Amino acid sequence: MLSTFVTPSAVATALLAETPAGRLSLGGGEWSIDPALTFLNHGSYGAMPRAAMRQQSQLRERLERDPVRFYKVDLEPMLDEVRAALAGFLNCRAADLAPLPNATVALCTVLNNTRLEPGDEVLITDHEYQSLPNELERVCARTGAKVVKAEIPYPIDDAATVAERFLAKVGPRTRIAFISHVTSCTSLVFPVAPIVRELNARGIDVCVDGAHSPGQIPVDLAALKPTYFIGSGHKWLSGPKGIGFLYVRSDKQAGFRPLQLSSRVSKVRHDRAMFLRDFDYQGTLDYSHILTLPKAIEAMGQLLPGGWPQLMRENHEKIMLAREIIAPVLEPLGCTVHTAPEHMTGTMTSVIVPDPVGGIDGCPTRYDDPLQDALYERHGIVTPVWRFNLTQARVVRLSAQVYNTPEQYEYFAKALAEELRRQ
Repeated sequence: MLSTFVTPSAVATALLAETPAGRLSLGGGEWSIDPALTFLNHGSYGAMPRAAMRQQSQLRERLERDPVRFYKVDLEPMLDEVRAALAGFLNCRAADLAPLPNATVALCTVLNNTRLEPGDEVLITDHEYQSLPNELERVCARTGAKVVKAEIPYPIDDAATVAERFLAKVGPRTRIAFISHVTSCTSLVFPVAPIVRELNARGIDVCVDGAHSPGQIPVDLAALKPTYFIGSGHKWLSGPKGIGFLYVRSDKQAGFRPLQLSSRVSKVRHDRAMFLRDFDYQGTLDYSHILTLPKAIEAMGQLLPGGWPQLMRENHEKIMLAREIIAPVLEPLGCTVHTAPEHMTGTMTSVIVPDPVGGIDGCPTRYDDPLQDALYERHGIVTPVWRFNLTQARVVRLSAQVYNTPEQYEYFAKALAEELRRQ
């Protein structure tokens, strides 16, 4: 639980004050990040430890040595090993996990398995990752269902507000609810436990979007009991790009199918559940991504003596320290640094920054915002700049991973201040 996270101690601060080169090489040179970059964006695509990169290369070589055996014989038990590793990390049954290419595909799979009729309601918040509203636009146009959106204030000072506002939008036609465990743009840890508990009591399906939570905060699916839980393996678990997974509660697995059915689905078998068989093989894909995930989890868990609990705790302490470092520099320029309380913060934080005079409409950008371009091109800083909910606050998101240092956040603050003045 996040209550185990504390404010930075003197010991933690001293640990975080190691040189950038020392932290970048932590774990025996485990990182391939360009040392010329100040990489503060682990939350988007992660960063893969070299041990996992080597494992993926070995898997690809194994595939090419005997591709028929790999796909026909080896793949299924190897995926069971992945399920076992993930189940141990998430505290759930391995048989309830389905491998998928990414969290977006997992969201679409849940929606495709939800029977919606005209007038049915799908409940979301206004902090959801844009893939969900985009897919819902298509689904609702096809089914006649409608989206109900709970507006969650930002900045925010109390997690209870999230549960109150979200549950207030539940109605007699609510068919399914989607809520982020950790929001992408605004970096908020939502109180999903009381929300899931209440929706379960009302018999309403709930999908927790955990794309950002495994590896950033503790996840306990046995305690949470959602209908569905979606995760990413390439973010905080630091696996290869192209890893997603989907937890489906056992009572919902009958008839739950992937978006595409492979040539094997008609093969009669009595030794394996249809749910597992459907998701084990979805055509000729590069399964080395998902098969590498156990090695990535293992490698990340070995970076610090205290394993994953220490890694998550230190990363949380580091992002809280980062806020204290950047606030004196950025707040005089109209930025809002303290956008959420500590109990709603994992290992990311988002800073609200002012728009330039005249706005940014029509300004060319290679990334998501001209400010992001400037930070990268003039300062070598990698961090996303987004428009929250498309029309509201302009935010810069910072991540904290084991290789980041206080000096990097100091450098970021000075660079951002320079660019804001330039605008």
